[in-house]
Amino acid sequence: MDSHHGDGRGFATKAIHAGQHPDPVTGAVMTPIYQTSTYVQDGVGRHRGYEYARTHHLTRAALEGCVAALENGSHGIAFASGTAAIHAVMTLLSGGDHLVAGENLYGGTHRLFQNVLERFGLSFEYVDTRDASAAEAAMTGNTKMLFVETPSNPLMRITDLAAMREIAERAHCMLVVDNTFMSPFFQRPLELGADIVVHSTTKFLNGHSDMVGGIAVTNDDEIAEQLRFLQNAVGAVPGPLDCFLALRGLKTLPLRMERSEATAVELAGWLTEQDAVTAVHFPGLPDHPEHELARRQMSGFGGVISLEFGDGAAARRFLEGLEIFQLAESLGGVESLCSHPGEMTHAAVPVEQRERMGLVDHLVRLSVGIEDPDDLRSDLEQALTKV
Repeated sequence: MDSHHGDGRGFATKAIHAGQHPDPVTGAVMTPIYQTSTYVQDGVGRHRGYEYARTHHLTRAALEGCVAALENGSHGIAFASGTAAIHAVMTLLSGGDHLVAGENLYGGTHRLFQNVLERFGLSFEYVDTRDASAAEAAMTGNTKMLFVETPSNPLMRITDLAAMREIAERAHCMLVVDNTFMSPFFQRPLELGADIVVHSTTKFLNGHSDMVGGIAVTNDDEIAEQLRFLQNAVGAVPGPLDCFLALRGLKTLPLRMERSEATAVELAGWLTEQDAVTAVHFPGLPDHPEHELARRQMSGFGGVISLEFGDGAAARRFLEGLEIFQLAESLGGVESLCSHPGEMTHAAVPVEQRERMGLVDHLVRLSVGIEDPDDLRSDLEQALTKV
C-alpha cells in the first residue's frame, strides 16, 4: 500500500494535520480542549454551528476528521469506546435481522453480540472467515451485515477482505471491519471494499494507554448520517480531553507502528526458536498460514504476537515472570503489555467456544511496544527460564 493516497498528501502529514486547523481566536497550533457542555446562541434558533456538546464538538470533530483521512474515508464518527462504536454500527440494524461474524472476535464484541443484542432480536452466526465458502454458506435472505476482524484477536488469523466484499455484495449486506490491530497505517479496509471500519481508538491510534474511545469510518453518506444520528440520540460520545489525547497520539502513529512492527517481526522469529514455546501466531512469519494474503492486503504485520506453551501452568509462569512486559488488558501502547486471553480479554466467550476456535488456556498475547528491542528480548528470555 502506498503511503500517499486520497488527497495526495502522505500518511504522516495527514496524521499530524488532517481535520485540524489553528484556533481562529488565538492561532494555537494544537486543537483546543473545548471543555464545555453548551454554547451561547445569537438568537432563538440562531447559533454558530454548535448547540450542545453531545451533538457538536470541535475537539471531537478534529479527531473524526483526522482518522477519516487516515482511513481514506469521508466520514468519521467518534464514540466513548470501541465497543460503543460497534454497538452504534449494530444499531443500524433492526430486530429480526441476521448477522454473520467471524468466530474469533475480541471478547467484548462477542459479549455485546450474545448477551445484549440478541435480546433485542438480532441473530448472529459465527464462522471461520478464513474460509470464504463458510461465510458464503452462512448468508441468508435476511443477512444484513458481515462483521470481521483481521487480523483476529488474539489468534492473528487473516481474512481475505476482497473475498468478503464479493460475498457481501452478492448478499446485499454491509461489510464491517474491525481494523484496531493494524491501524490505517498498515491496512485500510475501505480501499478493499468495506462499508464501515471500526477502531478502538484506545489502542494503536492513541498509543499511550491514557484514554478510552472508539470510532467508525465510512465513505457512504447515508450510513454516516445514520451513525451521526445514533451518536447524538444514544449519546455514547467521548469527552473533549479523550479526543485531544487521541489526536495527540495520532501524530506519532507512523513512527510508533514502524517501531512496534520491526521489533515484533524480530521477536516473533526469535520466539519460534525457543523450545518452551510450542506455537507462535504472527502474520509476519513466513510459515503463518495466511502470510501471503497478509503481504497483499496489509503493508505491515503489526505489533501483536500470540504464542502457546505446553500447558496453562507454563503460560502463567511465563506471564508472571515478565518484568518489562506488563501484565494488563489492552494493547497498542508505547509500553509492552502481555495478557492471558482466556482469563482476561476473552473471558466472556464460553469455554467450549473458546476451545473450538483454538483460544486455549496455554495461549499468551503480547503487545510489543517501542522500548529497546534488546531489552524486550532479554525480558522474554528470562521469563522463559521460569517455564
